[in-house]
Amino acid sequence: MAIVEKYTVNADGVQASVTIEKIPGSLHLYSVKVPHPEEATTAYLNTVKSELLRQVRLTTQEVLDIKFMAELKEKFYKIAVQLITDRIPGLTKEKTLELAGLMVQELLGLGDIEFLLKDDELEEICINTSREPLWLYHKKYGWCRSNLRIDSEARIWDYSSLIGRRVGRQITSQDPLLDAYLSSGDRVNATLAPISVFGNTITIRKFARKPWTITDHIRSKAINEEVAAFLWLAMQYELNILVAGGTGAGKTSMLNVLSSFLPQNQRVISIEQTREITLPSYLQWVPMVVRHGSKENKGDISMLDLMVNSLRMRPDRIIVGEIRRAEEAEVLFEAMHTGHSVYATMHAETVFETFKRLVSPPIELPEVVLESLHFVLAMYRDRRSGIRRVFEVGELIPSEKGGNVSANIIYRWRPSRDTIEEENPSVRMQDILRTYTRMDDAEIKRTLKERERVLHHLVDKNINGVDEVGTVINQYYEDPDALLKKIK
Repeated sequence: MAIVEKYTVNADGVQASVTIEKIPGSLHLYSVKVPHPEEATTAYLNTVKSELLRQVRLTTQEVLDIKFMAELKEKFYKIAVQLITDRIPGLTKEKTLELAGLMVQELLGLGDIEFLLKDDELEEICINTSREPLWLYHKKYGWCRSNLRIDSEARIWDYSSLIGRRVGRQITSQDPLLDAYLSSGDRVNATLAPISVFGNTITIRKFARKPWTITDHIRSKAINEEVAAFLWLAMQYELNILVAGGTGAGKTSMLNVLSSFLPQNQRVISIEQTREITLPSYLQWVPMVVRHGSKENKGDISMLDLMVNSLRMRPDRIIVGEIRRAEEAEVLFEAMHTGHSVYATMHAETVFETFKRLVSPPIELPEVVLESLHFVLAMYRDRRSGIRRVFEVGELIPSEKGGNVSANIIYRWRPSRDTIEEENPSVRMQDILRTYTRMDDAEIKRTLKERERVLHHLVDKNINGVDEVGTVINQYYEDPDALLKKIK
């Protein structure tokens, strides 16, 4: 075996070392070495744990509400440090803090999995059964086998229940499926045997700790300044956009990126199965998630329920995590028809495939309904290299005779050159802006060039925080000449 990389990961003040080795003829081995106390120290720690649980007074809200997790950990950590100092004299400060961190992970967290959650190089953490090690998806090395195991099926069930309770959901033998999320925003799916034949499972899809911005996407060549400026103009003037793509293509990330172009005087409602979207803090944003009730569907709040309800909340913009069913698509397009600006994601590889999915079973919308959808943005992920790109930007053009809709591809990615190039001029954008803003073609062209300069400035100065990017965007909205003068 050859060591290909070594680094350290810190979780709750405890540092673990990570080693990645290449095994000839097999997958990479991801080994994490976690410091564990000696046997004698462990005996003292068991006494400290009992005392810690007696001293800390917890409310039901603190235990069950995910928003209080950071505060709860801090409370446990401070008291644990004090108790270890009193009960186990002679320890160095570094060792005391390490033991306190390990204790917090055991009592409130997911044990050694906490170190995997802190490793930003990992995208997926999979527990398939207690009989085999955890599987991890690494950004550089793909699927890796790890050296960590969960000691029993009961422990996997305990972790699943703990995660579920904190977001108001439960997993039981009668209801053995769970969709939830962690305080970090990472998405969690869990199943119980015998639904999963080999044993209980937990799958954690990790999301970037710093949300993606348009600056990051331009730097990584996922999009270029010309296409970004075009989409910015579409977002400002409330044109509806559907982001399509395959699994892991970056649909939700792109939706997050586009949200920075929303003017700050807008009310935004987001609707998701599990929380993935992160919008700038200056927006008036109301995030909502579905609720799964009992097995008899008592207490269920579906995405459809939330979408219907959102129309009564005076939204300027509605963001929907993913469209899967005909009823959801019908309400989505009804919202467009009633004058709301709507943005959503859907599983489809291209603009044409998105169009076919919308008009074919099971969604089967009439073509005339699709007239209210202005643009489809298709994302692409190269399975060999892992790169993500805007594959196509297309517009749906209604027929003048009515009833039929055609797709016009405006921009397309060229794999041979790895560039996103103009395919055809936009027809619909020009018509809408001429009609509703009285901008002529020269003015539209000039404002697109101005936005390209602003985006170039963001990349040049490496302004890549969600709020920082949003601040610059809104400075342009308030006084474009002043911002352009400042940039110059």
